[in-house]
Amino acid sequence: MPLDPQAAADAARAVPGIPRDADGPVFRDPWEAQAFAMALTLHARGLFSWNEWADTLAEEIKRAQAEGDADTGETYYRHWLATLERLVAAKGVASSDTIHRYRDAWDHAADRTPHGSPIQLRPEDFGPSS
Repeated sequence: MPLDPQAAADAARAVPGIPRDADGPVFRDPWEAQAFAMALTLHARGLFSWNEWADTLAEEIKRAQAEGDADTGETYYRHWLATLERLVAAKGVASSDTIHRYRDAWDHAADRTPHGSPIQLRPEDFGPSS
């Protein structure tokens, strides 16, 4: 998912704390860039304002710190992901149950996928049908 440079710059100005260098946001792993891009896309589609995003992200970081997150910067995009999940559920895009179901399916698919191979979800990754 390619990043729109202007949208990335707008997000970096609107949301404090984004890890960045002189060229803009930086990411330790590909999933971090994907979480960032998802937030940009959902913002562009009007799901939330940057103020709402920043407030929810701040709440998520405070919650994580209260639970023992050392706040070394290494977990920053985990907070982005948790914020995405929280806002998507709050806005009725997907329920928390659906989000957890897909997360569990992804974990199952990752467990069976050889290192370096693309992870592909299959129906059996979602467990038995009920």
